[in-house]
Amino acid sequence: MFRPLSLFLALRYVKAKRRNHLISFISLMSILGLALGVAVLIVVLSVMNGFARELEVRILGLVPHAVIYGREPINNWQDLAKQLATTDDVQAVAPIIELQGMLTHLGNVSGVMVNGIDPELEATVSILPKFMQAGKLTDLQPSEFGMVIGSQLAQQFDVGVGDHLMLVLPEASVTPAGLLPRFKRFRVRGIFEVGAELDGLMVYVHWQDASRLARHADAVAGLRIKFSDLFDAPFSVRRLAEALSVQNDQSFHVSDWTRTQGSLFHAIKMEKTMIALLLMLIMAVAAFNIVSSLVMLVNDKKGDIAVLRTLGASPQWIGRVFLFQGMIIGMVGTFFGVILGVALALTISDVMAWYEKTFGTQLLSAYFINYLPSELQLADVGVIAMAALSLSFMATIYPSRKAALTPPAEALRYD
Repeated sequence: MFRPLSLFLALRYVKAKRRNHLISFISLMSILGLALGVAVLIVVLSVMNGFARELEVRILGLVPHAVIYGREPINNWQDLAKQLATTDDVQAVAPIIELQGMLTHLGNVSGVMVNGIDPELEATVSILPKFMQAGKLTDLQPSEFGMVIGSQLAQQFDVGVGDHLMLVLPEASVTPAGLLPRFKRFRVRGIFEVGAELDGLMVYVHWQDASRLARHADAVAGLRIKFSDLFDAPFSVRRLAEALSVQNDQSFHVSDWTRTQGSLFHAIKMEKTMIALLLMLIMAVAAFNIVSSLVMLVNDKKGDIAVLRTLGASPQWIGRVFLFQGMIIGMVGTFFGVILGVALALTISDVMAWYEKTFGTQLLSAYFINYLPSELQLADVGVIAMAALSLSFMATIYPSRKAALTPPAEALRYD
C-alpha cells in the first residue's frame, strides 16, 4: 500500500471528481493564480535585473569607476599610473582632464562635458571604443584638435566626421577688445552611441589638447581607475589616494561613480524591491484561494472524516491529509509558474522585438535603451519558489486544524 497513507488519501482528494464543482473550480483557480503570480514575479525581476545590467555596462562602462585628482595639475601622472597599476584590485589606469563648456554650430548651442583622454589607455578603462559609430578613438591626435561626440549631439548639430564645431569655455580672456570667452574650433573625428543620455552630454578630445585649453602645461587633472570590483571602488580609491599621498608627498582627493550615478542605481534597487512586494500580493491572493477551497472541502468531507475517526484515525492524521492536499496544490502551482516564468524570462527580449517589428512600433524608444533586457538569476527563482511554497503551507494550517477538530458524532448526525 502507498505510504504514507495520509499522502495517498490527499492525492485521491486532489484527483477525485467532487460532487461540489465549486470546490474543484476554486482549487483550479488557486493553482492558476499561484502559477501566474510566480511567473509574473520571475519575469519582472528578470527585466529589472536586465535594466540594472545595462546601466552597469553602458553608463558605468563610460563614466569612471573612480578618479584620483591632484590638488594641483599632475605632471608625473605616468609614474603615478604605474604605482596604481601594481595594486591587485586595479585593472587599468588612464589620465583624464574634465572641462565644462558649450558646443556651437550654425546657431545651435549645447552644454557638454569635455573629457581629455589618452586614446590608447582609454580603451582599457572605458567601453567607448566598442560603441563607435563612425571614426575611431585613436583618430584623436595631439595638436590636431579633434573631437569625438555622441550620436545625439551629431543629430542635434547635423554634423558628421570631418565637420567642425566651436567649443566655448566658461573662462574669460583679457583682450584689447575687453573680456571675451575662450573658444576653440574642433573637427569631428568620430561619433559614438551607447544608447544613454551620455550621447548628448559627453565629448572627448586628446588630453594634450585639453591640457592646453585648461592651461595645465602638459599636465592632467586626475587619473581614472577601473577596478575589478565596481561596488568596492568607493572604498578602494580612498585607500589608494592615502597611499599615494604618503609615497609622493602630494595631496589628492577622490571621486567615484556613486556620486554621479549612485542615485540611479539606488532607485533601480528600490523599485525592484517595491515591485517584488506588490507582486507578492498576487501569490497571497492565490494562497487565500487555497484556504477557501480547503475549508469548503473539509465541510464537504465531514462524513469521510467521521468514518476515518471511528476507524481509529487520529486528529493529527486527519489534519495531515488536508495539509498534504494544500501543499500539493501549492507545489503544482509553483512548478508550472516557475516553468512559465523561466521560459518567458529567457525569451521576453525576442518576443518584444518580434512584437515591435510586426506592429511597427517602438515601445521603449523614450528610455535610455531601445529594447527590453532580461537577466534571469537562479537566486531570484529560488527565493520566489520558496516564498510561494511558504504561502501555500501557511494557507493549509487553518483548514487542516479545522479538519482535525471535526467531531465525528456531529459530522454523522445528518448523514
